[in-house]
Amino acid sequence: MKKILLVAAVAVCVFGSVQAQFHYGLKAGVNLVEPDVKGFDVKSVTGFQVGPMIEFIVPVIGIGFDAAALYSQDEFKTDANKNLLIPVNLKYKLSLAGIVGAYAAVGPYASFNIDNDGIAGVAKAKSFGAGLNFGIGAEIFSKLQVGVTYQLGLTDNYEGAGALAGEALDSKVSGVVISLAYWF
Repeated sequence: MKKILLVAAVAVCVFGSVQAQFHYGLKAGVNLVEPDVKGFDVKSVTGFQVGPMIEFIVPVIGIGFDAAALYSQDEFKTDANKNLLIPVNLKYKLSLAGIVGAYAAVGPYASFNIDNDGIAGVAKAKSFGAGLNFGIGAEIFSKLQVGVTYQLGLTDNYEGAGALAGEALDSKVSGVVISLAYWF
């Protein structure tokens, strides 16, 4: 009986500390992307992203993951690229007594086209894209995160249209996102 009580007490302690490492919050950021459409001079204008975010970190070792569902808008002089961006990152966090900390994150993202027809007469926007995130940041009072993420586009976002129909445009979009997250 003592063994069962001991195992139950240890399980409650472990589960309680694990549960304390789950966070949910809101993330907002500024997109500084540079579209690369082969053969075209597409100029970038600052965009934004915003949406809910979750984080789970294993106690003591500081490894876990974060994920988000972000409305992301990249503005180009020729069109606005509006997507649902879903990043899922492996994350490593260090914290000093819950006052200040740092993190590094890496992982894939999926991008789903919400409202973008493409570049009129030249390119048609694709409905799905994917890439990789590489991020670093700081956390204050376990409530506020400030981060910088490089998003490396791995798939083409556009395909030829009009006179260029069927041609590969080599149209990957990569760039930097500066973000702020608040944990509830």
